[in-house]
Order: sequence, then C-alpha cells, then structure tokens
Amino acid sequence: MGGGARDNVTTIWEGTKAAWPICLGYFPAGLAFGVIAQKAGLSPMEIGLMSLVVFAGSSQFIAVSMLASGAGILPIVLTTFTVNLRNMLMSSVLAFQLRGVKKRWISLFAYGITDESFAVNLNAFRSRDWDWRRALMVNHVSNLSWVGSTILGGYGSKFVPQGSFGIDYALVAMLLCLLALQLRNGLDLLVGAISGVLAVLISLVLPGGACVIIASVIAATLGLVFRKKGRSSREAGS
Repeated sequence: MGGGARDNVTTIWEGTKAAWPICLGYFPAGLAFGVIAQKAGLSPMEIGLMSLVVFAGSSQFIAVSMLASGAGILPIVLTTFTVNLRNMLMSSVLAFQLRGVKKRWISLFAYGITDESFAVNLNAFRSRDWDWRRALMVNHVSNLSWVGSTILGGYGSKFVPQGSFGIDYALVAMLLCLLALQLRNGLDLLVGAISGVLAVLISLVLPGGACVIIASVIAATLGLVFRKKGRSSREAGS
C-alpha cells in the first residue's frame, strides 16, 4: 500500500474512531425522531431526506412537532432557523482551524457541523495532531449514523414506542459529557456556568433558541474580559 493510500486509511480510521461516541448518542435519538416523524405523517423516505438536508436534531424535532400541530411552512422555517443560529458561533470558532483549506471542502465541512461534532473536533484540534480531513470524517460519519438511525426509526416505528431508550436522559447526558471535555480550567467552568444560568433566565422572557445565542455571546464576552484582566494582573505582578 502506497504512502498516500496508507494516510487516507489512517485518516478514515481516526476520524471514525473519534466519531464513534457521537454515533452511539445519535442512534437512540435518531430512532426516537424516526418514530415521532412517522407518527406525524412522514414516510421513511421523507424522514431520511429531512435528516440529510437539515441534519440538526433539535430543529428536526421542533419542525415535526410543528407539522403535527398544523403550523405553516414559514413559521417552521423561521423557528428552525432561529434555533440553528448557534451554528454561526461554532463555525466562527472552527474557522481558525480551517485557514488555507479550499472553499469546496469548507462548504462540505460546514454542512456537517453539529453541537457534538463541534465539541469533539475542537477538543481534538486543541489536544493532539488533528487536521481538517479527520475533522471532516467526524462530521460525516456522524451524519451517516443520524440519517440511518432516523430512517430505521421510521420503518420500525410500530415496534419502537415513543419515550423508549431513556431518550431525554441520553441527549442531556451526551451534551453534558461533551461540555465537560471543553472545561480545561476554572475560567472555562465559570463561562459555562454563566452561559447556562443566563440561558435559563433569558428563556423565561424570550422563548426559543435566541436565548442560547444571547447567553453564549454574553458569557464569552465576560470570559474574554476576565482573561484579559487575569493576564494584566500576572504581567503587573511579574
């Protein structure tokens, strides 16, 4: 096997290995979504197409719920767009790791960014030798597991009751685990705590996904201020 082929195999293997925990989390969530979507009137093919085009679990759950309640297309589009605005923050962070990559690859990479793949890739970029090819594999192996599990849920909806697999716990536990991977010091913990508290408080007066964006921006800004103050204090003391 030539050097280039060996490198490609290594990239595929390492990207797939890094994505495996995400796939384990996506599988029960995808099954649950497939069940709910089928009961809302979507066929397995439509469920798979929605997962392929949208690829955003929370938005898909919301969209299907709105479809089932008889909501129009425009409210569904606006709501899911608002919920997914957080992807702008994640994309801007990862953009620093993708400088010099060709635009066609960046477009393909951007399509596959989710909360989970973002956390895994950001941690990998920070902690070890990681490149955009491995990160791209994480995104799209995760994508494949999501699309496949939602289709399977659609076909098996008669045998997979809603609420099975402890889906509420699984989603929350997965996201908390990914958050824990990002907590590298006390400042990270403080920013995460501020963001969480603010998101809850803002959601009481401003329903929807906007609370997450607002809380994240405020917490990140405060984190930057705290870091600069800490750096200035250390420089003054040295």
